[in-house]
Amino acid sequence: MKLKEVVYLLGLRPKPKQYGIAIESHDLPGAGRIEVARWLHPRAPDPAPRQAEVDLLRRFLRPGDVAIDIGAQQGDTTIPMALAVGPSGTVLALEPNPYTFPVLARNAELNPSKTRIVPLMFAATRTDGSYEFQYGDEGYCNGGMHEGMSRWLHGSAFKVRVEGRNLPAYLTREHADLVPRLRFIKVDAEGQDLAILETLENLIRSRRPWLRVEMFALRKSPRDYRRRLFDFLVGHGYDLRRYLPDGGVEGEAITPANLTRWETYDVLCAPREPVA
Repeated sequence: MKLKEVVYLLGLRPKPKQYGIAIESHDLPGAGRIEVARWLHPRAPDPAPRQAEVDLLRRFLRPGDVAIDIGAQQGDTTIPMALAVGPSGTVLALEPNPYTFPVLARNAELNPSKTRIVPLMFAATRTDGSYEFQYGDEGYCNGGMHEGMSRWLHGSAFKVRVEGRNLPAYLTREHADLVPRLRFIKVDAEGQDLAILETLENLIRSRRPWLRVEMFALRKSPRDYRRRLFDFLVGHGYDLRRYLPDGGVEGEAITPANLTRWETYDVLCAPREPVA
């Protein structure tokens, strides 16, 4: 834990800080001119889409497909997904953080002839309700629910109340027409990925979507967390490989032998028996 995080946890915290939005234009070889809303927080990831990632997603996403981005933040992972499924498809992008959601909402408005993004300001949780999320800085850039984790381990002292909803129930109620076209789910939830996937178990079994999940930081995870997540995915009929979007490639296969080789990494999960 950094010294300033200890100071923040002891109660000496700066006031919350709002950052603005800048609109940028980017030219992609396969998509042409794309406008992107960039969050001006200095620690925010680069939202510019990369053609290599779009091409990788297009290996299994087709125009008209539906994808879900759980933990979308400003939309840096949402935009490539939306470009891959095109305007006839849909990306449901979940982001409960009130500091970043306006950026995601702005990105959803841009490029209407090329993308269809539905921004949803809630977290995927077991039950509907209000939840406390914790973040590591006064700009609320990176954080989430740290259920069952000591604050001295996650080091996030800035709290905010967010709305949470049971995603399968929400989909049945509000977007039942999209479920038959569901082909991809991305989850990035600060070590809560397995808990979220467990709420989606029936959907995973029936629709067999491709998955992208995060192997959360080793230093902040319970000792057996990665193995439990691995067993869940393999047990539901998925082959796991490292996800390397910048290079546009699938990395090496993930096995029990290399689960802990990297501090943090994403996994692309291919269903062995996908729905046609």
